[in-house]
Amino acid sequence: MASPHPALAKLAPADGRLTIGLELPLDNDWGPTRRRGDREAGRPFGVPDLTEHSRLAQLADRLGFAALWLRDVPLHDPGQFGDAGTVFETFTHLGHLAAVTRHVVLATGAVVLPLREPLLVAKAAATVDVLSGGRMLLGLASGDRPVEYPLFGRDFHTRGAAFREGLHALRAAWHPGPLERPALGLGSDRQLEVLPKPLHTAGIPIAVAGAAQQAPDWIAAHADASLNYPRDLGALRLKTREWRQITGDRGKPYLTPMVLTLQDDADAPAHPIRLGISAGRKALVEHLEKMASLGVAHVSFNLRPNDRPVEEVLHELAEDVLPRFPTPVLRTG
Repeated sequence: MASPHPALAKLAPADGRLTIGLELPLDNDWGPTRRRGDREAGRPFGVPDLTEHSRLAQLADRLGFAALWLRDVPLHDPGQFGDAGTVFETFTHLGHLAAVTRHVVLATGAVVLPLREPLLVAKAAATVDVLSGGRMLLGLASGDRPVEYPLFGRDFHTRGAAFREGLHALRAAWHPGPLERPALGLGSDRQLEVLPKPLHTAGIPIAVAGAAQQAPDWIAAHADASLNYPRDLGALRLKTREWRQITGDRGKPYLTPMVLTLQDDADAPAHPIRLGISAGRKALVEHLEKMASLGVAHVSFNLRPNDRPVEEVLHELAEDVLPRFPTPVLRTG
């Protein structure tokens, strides 16, 4: 079995320990107090306050979180979806984060590949990889917002095929040497290349989000990791078992996001909320240990529903939870 990419190895250590990342934006705009204030002020739901985004990203990096994850939300749709994600354009934001952080893996969860030109995605991701010293992980999705596709000149119903073609184009663009596209009449003799190349010879690790309109066997064969939606422990057990069965001894990790409301009371029991849990830190540790035992390699926390200040939550997690799930110190560049 080939050695994993350093960025992926940082998220999914070989010893099977679970690691913890954070989903941006680091804001609590979904919290009850903030939502009430937004309604009173006439501010739209789901548009975070980004004034502290750089400082909080640097704080997360210093505190030892394994990764910062960015969602790709091309268009704010307040009527149907509400959430504007991280607002900033994904790769522009990643370039900024590459400059202001030093250790944390920079990941997308996930770029909607059928809406983008694959060669430009390959160039953008490789640029972030080089600028960050090899800290890029590219999560990819097929997208779930039909209204976006005609606006980008794309067909929603053929997005599965476009996803497969796009992923193959990414791999080809990162491969050392000239680009070859025989179907388009482009041979290596033309000497065209997408530059820069990723720092690691294997390219940039790709995590496929959800099913992406693909069969599980295809994802297992063509992705480096599964980025799957949060589930209760019973459903999670079945999903991780399926992933282990189809990946066999290839050691491809299972990653998952999770919405977290961290209670002030350290002894508060865990109870489910939409796409995650509400818990005190002791119950949270127990829950994460159960997730690790089921084969989850990495969890990224979405902290937006918290009423407590994000910085306060970050410090509590770093002091009382991260020591149980430490980020390995690996050379990525």
